[in-house]
Amino acid sequence: MYLQLLKSFNRLHPRAWDFIQLSRMDRPIGIYLLLWPTLSAVWIAAKGTPTVANVLIFTLGVVLMRAAGCAINDFADRKVDGHVKRTADRPLAAGRINAREALILFATLVGVSFLLVLCTNATTVWLSFGAVALAACYPFMKRYTYYPQVVLGAAYSWGIPMAFTAATGELPAIAWLLYIANLLWTVGYDTYYAMVDRDDDLKIGVKSTAILFGEADRVIILTLQVLSLGCLLLAGNRFGLGGWFHLGLVAALLCFAWEFWSTRKLDRESCFKAFLHNHWAGLLIFIGIVLDYSF
Repeated sequence: MYLQLLKSFNRLHPRAWDFIQLSRMDRPIGIYLLLWPTLSAVWIAAKGTPTVANVLIFTLGVVLMRAAGCAINDFADRKVDGHVKRTADRPLAAGRINAREALILFATLVGVSFLLVLCTNATTVWLSFGAVALAACYPFMKRYTYYPQVVLGAAYSWGIPMAFTAATGELPAIAWLLYIANLLWTVGYDTYYAMVDRDDDLKIGVKSTAILFGEADRVIILTLQVLSLGCLLLAGNRFGLGGWFHLGLVAALLCFAWEFWSTRKLDRESCFKAFLHNHWAGLLIFIGIVLDYSF
């Protein structure tokens, strides 16, 4: 139903589907992975009673900034995506969209996101510049460092401090523990994603944690995931979260254990499924937080 709705935009413009693919709106997994921890922070910052305005601002902000990140990512990778089996048919790599159009889309999405942030407060507005900087520089990191996933984690976690400043005008130190937890989790699941392309990346010289970790990849990913849960546990105790929150953490741990077991053969399909599966871990933690404040 969702894809059919998106494809209907072709009736408005014959190239609409190309721009939908460029922004990855046809693949909402990235929205989910960014949305759940951001909304978790929105709920915690407001002690379980976030304003409707903040929920809408951060939900729409997640959708727009993830789309912007995909546009600038494909701009950065436009000369290498064609050499990777999974990405060869992306609009920029295939020539259906040019570099200038991709940059215009990126700027437009960032501009609309900024209008949303203007509905919050000055502190949150200033923090938003960090989000744009991280989103813009991440795609280029894979050419210079084996840790591009860390930069992605920093970008994907930036909505957490913004959620606190939007709710209270202040940024408590403990909020950074939530930030670190999400950064560790992001590095873990994006390493699964990078494992899908590892053979191609080695040929074309693109760097990633999947290449860096080598044969220890799955063990390191699970370690990062467990450390992430540990940070969440410490932060949750400081924020007064209880049983439902802890149950959400246990459910997420079971998700991570399944991912570790299911990728034992290291084939592309299982690694990609493990990446997708992280959405459930984030959702379960968010549900645990909402339930904890509700009962």
